[in-house]
Amino acid sequence: MPGSPSSTAAAQRFNVNLSILFTELPLLERPAAAAAAGFTAVELWWPWVDSPVPERSELDALKRAIEDAGVQLTGLNFYAGQLPGPDRGSLSVPGAEAQRFRANVDVVAEFAESLGCEALNALYGNRVDGVDPAEQDTLALENLTLAARAARTIGATLLIEALNKPESPRYPLVSASAAVEIVDRVNEATGLGNARFLMDLYHLSMNGEDLPSVIDRYASKTGHVQIADNPGRGAPGTGSLPLADLLGRLGKAGYQGWVGLEYKPGDRPSAAAFDWLPAEARAAR
Repeated sequence: MPGSPSSTAAAQRFNVNLSILFTELPLLERPAAAAAAGFTAVELWWPWVDSPVPERSELDALKRAIEDAGVQLTGLNFYAGQLPGPDRGSLSVPGAEAQRFRANVDVVAEFAESLGCEALNALYGNRVDGVDPAEQDTLALENLTLAARAARTIGATLLIEALNKPESPRYPLVSASAAVEIVDRVNEATGLGNARFLMDLYHLSMNGEDLPSVIDRYASKTGHVQIADNPGRGAPGTGSLPLADLLGRLGKAGYQGWVGLEYKPGDRPSAAAFDWLPAEARAAR
């Protein structure tokens, strides 16, 4: 990572996103692979893209795999449709998709609680042809309110993420300010204050945002950070983002949460994609 990786990494708590790393392995083998690479914490997109309510046996098997590996699940997405794929969430998509999201809310909360996971990410969803954006935004607020209340029952944070316009042209939250505006709306609607911004430095850089300014403005509203280098969405050091400097700035701004490694390993096995990170910096609680 550009900018003194050892000193910066030592001040951070990193987890591994098992939906983008270790994908050469079956899902149930990935927690152990992350542990073998020296990590003690992992996060996941919703693993069952075709089912917001999977069989209990599938949930139990994943729970056992995480527990047996000795890693902590620190972040989990709500159902978001086909991801990776054309979808970017379902909660603002009228009809069956919004109903799928609602059916998933309690499932996610129960599963997260069983593993002590305290951060739940709700992707907003794409704009739909022929549907008034205001109608989608009203539906989104209703569903995000449900999600925030469910998260609160297990002591969790609801995360709202900005994606990037080049890769997600129909996703409406393509700036930090747009995502934070939704955070504020949800907190106002619920009065709970448990909605937070998910600051993904890769997505924001793809949108051309001034990342130091974003950090200075929104660190206090940030509940989770994710990183990948740009261009390429690879490991730190494969692109030109000054990620060490940016994470250092976040720390100085008071951010003490997890930093999710949500990057592509390239043409190497995932275990070889962590050479930039000293072994002693991978184990954190």
